[in-house]
Amino acid sequence: MTSDVRATDDTGFSGLVWVAGRTFTMGSNEHYPEEAPAHPVAVDGFWIDATPVTNRQFASFVKATGHVTVAERAPRAEDYPGALPKMLRAGSLVFMPPKAIVGPDITQWWSFKFGADWRHPYGGRTDIRGKLDHPVVHIAYSDAKAYAAWAGKDLPTEAEWELAARGGLDDAEFAWGDELNPEGKLMANTWQGTFPTLSTKPADADRTSPVGSFPSNGYGIYDMIGNVWEWTSDFWSTRHPEPASHSCCIPSNPRGGDADASYDPRLPDIRIPRRVLKGGSHLCAPNYCRRYRPAARHAEPEDTSTSHVGFRCVKRA
Repeated sequence: MTSDVRATDDTGFSGLVWVAGRTFTMGSNEHYPEEAPAHPVAVDGFWIDATPVTNRQFASFVKATGHVTVAERAPRAEDYPGALPKMLRAGSLVFMPPKAIVGPDITQWWSFKFGADWRHPYGGRTDIRGKLDHPVVHIAYSDAKAYAAWAGKDLPTEAEWELAARGGLDDAEFAWGDELNPEGKLMANTWQGTFPTLSTKPADADRTSPVGSFPSNGYGIYDMIGNVWEWTSDFWSTRHPEPASHSCCIPSNPRGGDADASYDPRLPDIRIPRRVLKGGSHLCAPNYCRRYRPAARHAEPEDTSTSHVGFRCVKRA
């Protein structure tokens, strides 16, 4: 368990929560194959941001450092063999709800928008006015790492992230218990309706929400589930390792797979490592993506940014 201790770090940002180290069961055997096998791991104590990094916090970082995100830089032709020259422009992936879909092709609802970035979350003339307390999005892995280094922190490992997300409920389906919406109460910013064509949310609430809009978990941490997917520092692997055969051999502070094994086999000419995302987002729905659970995980290329991916940081003891 954790104490309710919070701290202010040396950047002046408040809201770090202490997660006490212990052994817990990571992963799940009940859902998607990449979550299996469930296996015990030991994790040392650490501090974690109580919320995802917000637009307000990221703007402070950019003002102090002049950082230019991956989405704001034009891709290099040598990094993307076969790419059409007209596509080598700055931009990012944006969710665009279709009126109807044919088959599972995600390009029906994902579009690469020139000019989309953290300041312009939907491309064009969109901006973040009124959204300074929303999670920052369109963040590639290197952007998250740069922010963490500036803040004197790091990105969490997958094991750290999952321990924090569980909030002390190791055997529960969700971060708050075994029901998605206990007694009809919404516990996280996830898709309401039928994904991707029908959202039953108010028109001004169908994307990200201000951090802390939904209840915290048992550790006092907000938005570990839904709102935005969050980067971890672990390379992607298609499965977890098998459980240790003896208690003496339980992995301690595991760091996931390696870079070579993380490459997407569908893109043999583009060798971009993939990292583990956790937590699901406002686009996760019962009819499409049940990844609004602590054990759920998703692969994301390091160079890729989207309108539903953000991050939070940790500070190790």
